[in-house]
Amino acid sequence: MSSEKVKLASIGLGWWGGMLADAAGRSGSCDIVSCFARSSDTRKAFSEKYSCNSAENLDEILKDSSIDGLLVATPHSTHLDIISQAASAGKHVFVEKPLTLTCEDAKEAIKVTESAGVVLQVGHHRRRCSANRKIKNFIDSGELGVLHQMQANLSLAGGLEPRPGWRNDPEESPAGSMCGLGVHMVDNLQFLAGPAKRVSAFSKKLLSKTNLDDVTSFIVEYESGPLGYVGTTFVVPKICETSAFGTGMNAYSDFEGTKLYITKAGDDKKEEISLEPIDPLSEQLSDFASCINGEKSVETGGVEGLEVVAVLQSVIESSRTGKAIEVSTYRD
Repeated sequence: MSSEKVKLASIGLGWWGGMLADAAGRSGSCDIVSCFARSSDTRKAFSEKYSCNSAENLDEILKDSSIDGLLVATPHSTHLDIISQAASAGKHVFVEKPLTLTCEDAKEAIKVTESAGVVLQVGHHRRRCSANRKIKNFIDSGELGVLHQMQANLSLAGGLEPRPGWRNDPEESPAGSMCGLGVHMVDNLQFLAGPAKRVSAFSKKLLSKTNLDDVTSFIVEYESGPLGYVGTTFVVPKICETSAFGTGMNAYSDFEGTKLYITKAGDDKKEEISLEPIDPLSEQLSDFASCINGEKSVETGGVEGLEVVAVLQSVIESSRTGKAIEVSTYRD
């Protein structure tokens, strides 16, 4: 199939729905042609901003043969139902992370999209950041040496007061900021080391004004050998770090993956490595268009999304029981 702009409909028109629509425009490979949300005022404002149609219901979009795919940024519990409806209508799906809240639902999402022959891509864009890509290159080339440990933290301030709507619902956002932030770091470390084997987690509330846990921390053992740590919270100044420690080098990704520092074996000084700037959000949507056009395979598809959900479920269970959890309990 020849390369051409794909026509997309935005489903879920909140803040992040707008971020995805902006990124689609920057990509130069996608056109937002329609939109849907439950609020008519929200639909009207979005359609005016992006010069697209406003659908009164999802079915109207699914029946529109001119629409190639959906950008889904809705509450996590709705993902499987929307994916299933889209697959039945032959629409490709880009769904914001996490893919689902359970592995059972993630497996069903994979099944229905594979059966329908449509693209399923999950919005794990942070692995695409320049510094994280470079760390992966260090590992694959052997420059990092034997990978022993990793650590990652994605945290934000602003969670001292309750977040609006479903984002303040522990059923929609279990284990505090895991669904909003932590799963990004789960994917980053799995990008570097492969599937997780075992998880030991703590998640707790320190403050009283929110329905969610304030802080979540966990240790991961990876199938390939190394150990990793992930931390996430909504109540501290912003952190966005991913690091990998090997026998030949330590590598530190910072500032949203735009800065990279290394320390080589035998040298205690950190050295900054120059990076080519990229736009991870628009890049992932360019890739989505390319996948729809049959030009490449999905990097963060259903399988990668399932791996993250398996860790998410393991974190929830470990923090509840105080036990280390085998990730295969949910993955398999």
